[in-house]
Amino acid sequence: MATVQDRLKEVVQRLPESPGIYLFYNNDDVLIYVGKAKSIKKRVSSYFSKSIGLSHKTRKLVSEVKRIDYTVSNSEFDALLLENNFIKQNQPKYNILLKDDKTFPYICILKERFPRIIYTRKYNPDQGDYFGPFSSVVAMKNVLELTRKLYSIRTCNLLLSQQNIAQKKLKVCLEFHIGNCKGPCEGLQDEASYAAEIEQARNILKGNLSVVYNHFTDQMKSASTNMEFERAHYYKEKLDTLERFQSKSLVVNKALTDIDVFTITSLEEYAYVNYLQITEGAIIFSKTLELKKKLDEPDDELLSISAVELRAQARSRNKVILSNIPITVLESNIENIVPQIGDKKKLLVLSIKNALELRKEREIFREGKKSKQREILAILQRDLQLQQLPLVIECFDNSNLQGTTPVASLVRFFNGKPDKKGYRHFNIKTVEGANDFASMQEIVGRRYKRILEEGGKLPDLIVVDGGKGQLSSSCEALKALGIYGQVPIVGIAKKLEEIYFPEDPLPLHINKKSPGLLLLQQIRDEAHRFAITFHRQKRSKNQLKTEIEGLEGIGSKTVVKLLKHFKSIKKIKEASFGEIEDIVGTAKAEIIQKVRKSEDQNVRK
Repeated sequence: MATVQDRLKEVVQRLPESPGIYLFYNNDDVLIYVGKAKSIKKRVSSYFSKSIGLSHKTRKLVSEVKRIDYTVSNSEFDALLLENNFIKQNQPKYNILLKDDKTFPYICILKERFPRIIYTRKYNPDQGDYFGPFSSVVAMKNVLELTRKLYSIRTCNLLLSQQNIAQKKLKVCLEFHIGNCKGPCEGLQDEASYAAEIEQARNILKGNLSVVYNHFTDQMKSASTNMEFERAHYYKEKLDTLERFQSKSLVVNKALTDIDVFTITSLEEYAYVNYLQITEGAIIFSKTLELKKKLDEPDDELLSISAVELRAQARSRNKVILSNIPITVLESNIENIVPQIGDKKKLLVLSIKNALELRKEREIFREGKKSKQREILAILQRDLQLQQLPLVIECFDNSNLQGTTPVASLVRFFNGKPDKKGYRHFNIKTVEGANDFASMQEIVGRRYKRILEEGGKLPDLIVVDGGKGQLSSSCEALKALGIYGQVPIVGIAKKLEEIYFPEDPLPLHINKKSPGLLLLQQIRDEAHRFAITFHRQKRSKNQLKTEIEGLEGIGSKTVVKLLKHFKSIKKIKEASFGEIEDIVGTAKAEIIQKVRKSEDQNVRK
C-alpha cells in the first residue's frame, strides 16, 4: 500500500516546470506553507527527493505535508505577488508574516469646491486625492504645516456653494484676519486663484520641492524688477520657509530623486528590513520591519518579500532601488543598484542605521522580558521557599464527565513560558470510574517512571491541580519510584487558591497580587484547558463509535481509519461521498452515506 510520501512524490512528477506558487496542506487540509519558484516542479521536488541538506525546520514542514496544490504565473515576480497575497489571507504557520497593525496617516485634498487639505488615517479614493502614507505623524504634520504657511488654504468645514456665497450666508473667521485665508466664503477670493494655490500645494505633497522653489524665485525676481519690493519680500519669506523645511528633511542632495532604499540586517531567528522612499533628496516615507524566520530563509528572499509589501504600502512607482545586497526578484523595469561609494552609499548607511536601531530596541525588549520572567520565578521561589529557581515546572490535571472517558494532561513551563513541545496527554489505564486521586497517582507515576528509564531530567517543581487528596496520591507515586523529596511538589486548590505542601496539614495563602501566585494560576489553568480539550476529543470519538461502528459492515478498524484522516465526527459528517470512499472503499462509504441521509431527513422534519 502506497504511503503518503509515495503519493506526494507522484504528484511532484506531474507538477509544471513553470513559474508560480506551490501550496502545502496538512492532514486537516489546512494551508501550512506557500512558496514561490521559477520552476514549481524543481522547487517542490527538492523537498522530497532528499533529506540531507534540509534544515530541521524544513524537515518538520515536509513531515506535515499531506497535499500539494499550485498556481502558475507569468513570471517569478508575479509569483512573488501571488505568494504575498496568499500569506496575507491565510497566514500559514511556516511562512513569515509581514503583519502591520499600524494605520499610517495620509494627507488628502478633498474633492469639493474650494478644496480643504486635511490629514486622515482612512483611505477612501472617492473622497479626494491622497498623499502618503506617512510613517511618522510628526513628518506628516510638518508637511501639512508647510503647505499652510506657503499657501492660503482654508481650514473651515463650511459649505462654500455658489448659492451660499452669493446670498452672503457665510462670514470670514479669525484665519482671514490673521492672513492665513483670503476669505473665499465671502467671495473675497475667486475659485481660479484658489485652485492655482491648490495645484502648487500638490507639488509640496508630492515632494516636488524644486518646482515650488523655482515658482517662488520667479515671482520674487519679477516683483523686484517691477519695483514691488513688499511683494518681493513676501515671496522671499516663502522661500526662507521652504529652505528651512528642506534643511530639516534633506538627506544628501536634491539630485537623488524617485529612489527606493532597502537594507537588511539579520540574526539567527530574526531579520530587520528598513525602507526609505526618497524624492529630491528628502525622505518622504520610512519604515522598518522585524521578521521572525520560520524556515531559515536567506536574506535575499526576505528582502524580496519585504520590498513588495513596503512598496505597496508607500504606493511607490520608483524605478530605481538601492540595497545593501542584491534583490533577487523584481519587476522587469526596475533597476537594482548596490552602491559602493558616494551619496547613494550614504543613503544605504542611513537606512542600515535605522534597521540596526530597531534590532537593538527589540533585543533590549526581549532581554527585558527574560529578566522580568526571572524576577517572577524568583518571587515564586521565595513564596514557596524553594532551594533553587523553578526554571522547569510541570503541572498535572484530570478530566472526566460523570466517570466516563477519564483523561489527564501535563503541561510544562520553561523560564515562566509554555513549552508546548513538553505537553503530554494521558489515557487513564488502571482506574475505573471517576477517581481523581487514583488517576493522579497513575499519571504522575507513569510520567516520572518514563523519565527515569530514559535518563531524562526531572523538573524543578511539580504542581498538582487539586488539594490534599490529589497531592497525597502524587506523593505516593513519587515514593514508589524512590524520588520523593528530590523534587518539590505542591497542590493548588481552586476555590481559595490555597497551596498545599506534602505532610503539612495547613495550606499556604500567598498574596493574591503576587506575581508568583499569578504564574501558578496560569500554569494550572493551562493544564485544565489542555485536559478539557483532550477529553472533548475522546468523547467525540466515542460518539462516533456509537453512531457508526454499530452499523452492519462497519467495524472498529474502519472507524480508526476515518478518525485518522478526518480527526473528528463533525468533519466525517461534512466530508463528501468521494472523500469517504477514498478512505474506506465504495461499499462502506455507501453504508455511511445512508446513515447521513437519514439524519438529514430527520433534521428537515
